Amino acid sequence: MKKKVKWAGLLTLTLLVLTACGTGEVTSQSTGAWDQLIYWFASIIQFLSINGQIGIGIILFTLLIRTLLLPLFQFQMNSTRKMQELQPQIRELQEQYAGKDMESRQLLAEATQKLYKDNGVNMYASFIPLLIQMPILIALFQALTRVEALKVGHFLWLNLGGTDPYFILPILAAVFTFLSSWLTNKAAPEKNGAMTVMTYVMPIMIFMFAVTAASGVALYWTVSNAFQVFQTLLFNNPFKIQAERQAKIDAEKERQAKIRRAQKKARRKK
Repeated sequence: MKKKVKWAGLLTLTLLVLTACGTGEVTSQSTGAWDQLIYWFASIIQFLSINGQIGIGIILFTLLIRTLLLPLFQFQMNSTRKMQELQPQIRELQEQYAGKDMESRQLLAEATQKLYKDNGVNMYASFIPLLIQMPILIALFQALTRVEALKVGHFLWLNLGGTDPYFILPILAAVFTFLSSWLTNKAAPEKNGAMTVMTYVMPIMIFMFAVTAASGVALYWTVSNAFQVFQTLLFNNPFKIQAERQAKIDAEKERQAKIRRAQKKARRKK
């Protein structure tokens, strides 16, 4: 639950930073490392904009970024899966050190850390891709709102510098965010209320953000989360994970059944 709450907190912080950044126009003559990064992003998008279609440039830029970050995101997903698999053992530790005193809490923390270490789990791995993506999202937001060439861009029904008048992108962004969380949580061996709540809360937050953000940013968020859904189905398919988990359970049951049959046969011979 704490991990999900931190996710929500980081997202909220991102939205606050997005609204707090400067609003002055950024050009090739702008100085300062941040403004130069913003203009560099805008230049890449313009370069990728086939036939001057800025929307295509944003889509290709998003796919490029997500592809470059794919190993990092995959590491995050694998770490999350390992943590999910360890939940039954963590619950046993919580029952073993159920006391409210400082000593029990310290022993629980040490035992949990040892469990994670022994199983090669990095507790903070899931935050790394988000922390890397935050400046990318902020720089893209700034590029679409502060670089004139992108503010006047159009794609399909969208004015990329303005909001989506039909709420299509905000809805798609929310749907893909939901699917991404739902697929990840479906692979968990155990479900809990906090995971279920955040599966529905996060899409609402994304929808509210996308409704007020520039359509270009909403387009980025939609494509990015659609990519995440595709990545999950390809590399961490929860249906395949569940089938493999069930196969192990069935194999263990069969092994135990064979042991019982062998023991029963041995007793008969006596």
